[in-house]
Amino acid sequence: MTDDLKKESIPLSRDNEDDFSLRPRRLDDFIGQEKVCSNLHVYIQASRNRNEALDHVLLYGSPGLGKTTLATIIANEMDANIRYLSGPILTRPGDVASILTSLISHDVIFIDEIHRLPKPCEEILYSAMEDFSLDVLIGKGPGARTIRISLPPFTLVGATTRLSLLSAPLRNRFGITEKLDYYDDSDLSTIIQRSASVMNISIEKDASLEVARRSRGTPRIANRILKRIRDFAQYYRRTTIDFPLVQESLECLEIDRMGLTKMDRMLLKILIDHYHGGPVGINNLAMMLGEEASTVEEVYEPFLIKIGFLIRTPRGRMITPCGHSYLRGGDLFES
Repeated sequence: MTDDLKKESIPLSRDNEDDFSLRPRRLDDFIGQEKVCSNLHVYIQASRNRNEALDHVLLYGSPGLGKTTLATIIANEMDANIRYLSGPILTRPGDVASILTSLISHDVIFIDEIHRLPKPCEEILYSAMEDFSLDVLIGKGPGARTIRISLPPFTLVGATTRLSLLSAPLRNRFGITEKLDYYDDSDLSTIIQRSASVMNISIEKDASLEVARRSRGTPRIANRILKRIRDFAQYYRRTTIDFPLVQESLECLEIDRMGLTKMDRMLLKILIDHYHGGPVGINNLAMMLGEEASTVEEVYEPFLIKIGFLIRTPRGRMITPCGHSYLRGGDLFES
């Protein structure tokens, strides 16, 4: 860091992170995803006017775009309780049945990573979602019988990053399906300024725009970067986050002007230096990176593909001319 960053000043106030949440609580406070929010506003108001539970909602998109936040907002707008669950932790049908039978009218259940729900647990949801009833098998063998338990009307909100892995019977039982897209820099800058205000720190507009440009279109990443820059600001006793502080902090974090991390650049460099730009199979690429193939596919590749630096072909992964030019094009950290 330069001497300019080390000037003495009043320390920043830093509240306990448990004392506040950066997540908005109402649709009116949610920034970005205008079409999704507009549609949800209509569906929620119509359901409230009919005094009915909101139809089941499926939200899909890349990690960090606001699926959990929107589930919470749906519950708040419906004046309902919400239960947070995750697909991988629901391992037995009895777990799902127990949750369903303890609901009260208009409750919201949020299941994150719903595509990872085991098949037996998924099947329990079919009649629950469609008819608000639960079929329970009593006894074993020839004397076994099924009884039907009525459930109160409820809303299931499912979130997934892998829509294609969701079975058709479950996917078709969601009455509302919305895709969350990457955010533009303007919306991300507004989110960053709001988060800074919640954290009781000051950030200049050009600084928030620079953070936005390097946040890969994702609010979760923007807020994570903001927290780390806040650490640099507090360490060097700066009361305001300005453009030079952002630039030097991001260089320390090895986040370049496109938002690429060290691992992103290493992936592209491996393609150039070891495979002459590709194509190369995902397993070989993952082995060179020292990562699992699924990690490469789900964490690194989506953004590189989105910005046009990487393509998938039937023969494997290839770096594009744009990716090659960027990696070889001088200082990656200067905007």
